[in-house]
Amino acid sequence: MVSQERLLRPREVARQLAVSRSTVYRWFWEGKLQGVKLNSGTVRILESAVLRKLAAGDVETGIRD
Repeated sequence: MVSQERLLRPREVARQLAVSRSTVYRWFWEGKLQGVKLNSGTVRILESAVLRKLAAGDVETGIRD
């Protein structure tokens, strides 16, 4: 059985990490947050990547949107 990873919207990730959505997109494009770009161009972030970032305390401060 294949486990399905939960995909989060950048807005949800920004709220959880207390950073701006712009920061979430930047981290995605820089490879600091793993996720996927869907065919429609929409970005989704892997929940496990967010949990790893929280667990590591690796959250830079940013201005909230």
